[in-house]
Amino acid sequence: MNFVSTRHGAPVATLSQALAAGLAPDGGLYVPQALPAPRALAAGADLAATTAELLAPFFAGDALADDLAAICAEAYAFPAPLRALATSGDFVLELFHGPTAAFKDFGARFLAACLRRLPREGQRELTILVATSGDTGAAVAAAFHGQSGVRVVVLYPDGRVSPRQAHQLGCFGDNIHALRVAGTFDDCQAMVKRALNDTTLQAQVPLSSANSISLGRWLPQMGYYADAALRHHAATGRELNLVVPTGNLGNALAAILARQLGIPLGRIVLATNANHVLPDYFDGGAYQPAPSVPTLANAMDVGAPSNFERLRWLYRDDDAALREAFQARSVDDATIRHALAERYRRHGEVFCPHTATAVHVLEQLRAEGVQGDWAVAATAHPAKFESVVEPLIGAAVPVPESLAALLNRPASAEPLPAEYAALRSWLAG
Repeated sequence: MNFVSTRHGAPVATLSQALAAGLAPDGGLYVPQALPAPRALAAGADLAATTAELLAPFFAGDALADDLAAICAEAYAFPAPLRALATSGDFVLELFHGPTAAFKDFGARFLAACLRRLPREGQRELTILVATSGDTGAAVAAAFHGQSGVRVVVLYPDGRVSPRQAHQLGCFGDNIHALRVAGTFDDCQAMVKRALNDTTLQAQVPLSSANSISLGRWLPQMGYYADAALRHHAATGRELNLVVPTGNLGNALAAILARQLGIPLGRIVLATNANHVLPDYFDGGAYQPAPSVPTLANAMDVGAPSNFERLRWLYRDDDAALREAFQARSVDDATIRHALAERYRRHGEVFCPHTATAVHVLEQLRAEGVQGDWAVAATAHPAKFESVVEPLIGAAVPVPESLAALLNRPASAEPLPAEYAALRSWLAG
């Protein structure tokens, strides 16, 4: 299988070439030249086996094909359980059992396992650039920490991530560098994209990306949706519908692509915070990126979701078909607070603010009479947001062992203006 740019201005690339590049040279995102035909799959022996079977067509003919099972075993070394909620027919897909307590551990570890196996020209050091709104940076840092020949540079919006997220981003040291940017996530993302397309800089400093714009982050995220849906269907005979909290749209798009490939997923509804670019579009408005606003669900504080390009590619730029297939709902901070407090008061359930956003959307759907089995994607452990969650529920949130270990390390980050020239100088220096 080969891969092409969403903007149609870049040469066809192999999977390995697309993984190494991160972003296509014309500024677009890599997508399959042709999608595999839908297949009737069964769940594998475990999550890693299911993912390897699902991804096999994307690796066909590539230098990494023979290593796919081992790559998946490395990346999916922790569970993603589907647990029943207190409300009938409702489930939560827990994606936060990895080393940094967020769903992005899966994709970050998969990408690291792939890149570790790819030869580098002249064995020059590769710099992985990451823009993060909270969780991506730590997941990528953990996945690449200590890997020879690679340095990771994480850009995050200063003051717009939770204190524990900020600590995670700056606690690794060694080949991991954290830059706290005086701006928004969208500023960080724009700076990273510009660097990746700076051919003069690339000649001096080989660069790649580990954001969800990378195929190595996007494709493997299908695995946990496929495994949960296949096991649920085998046990009940019913499709699993999803509510996915979304910011940059990569995680939701992974579920959408999995459904296209024949996985028994039903409806997929997107939940956003007060950044409502996607709800406005799906309600019939023009797709109009906007400056992001800070919210309690900060990892979704995105005003220009990069993966919208891939979503439009998947639906052949047919806005009517997209709006027919999906809906997105915006949830403000007051409602997030209420959902967190009420689910704990009524059911003893504790969520992170992002997951609570999706839980509220599911409650709306149920109130409107929607039937079927529904799962909310739980994207992060609530202990990462204790300053928000604990006052609302009136109880302490236990900290997972892996997260506690990171929080016990010293942490630091360098300040950086929200200007590309500043990033370029830092990278070249």
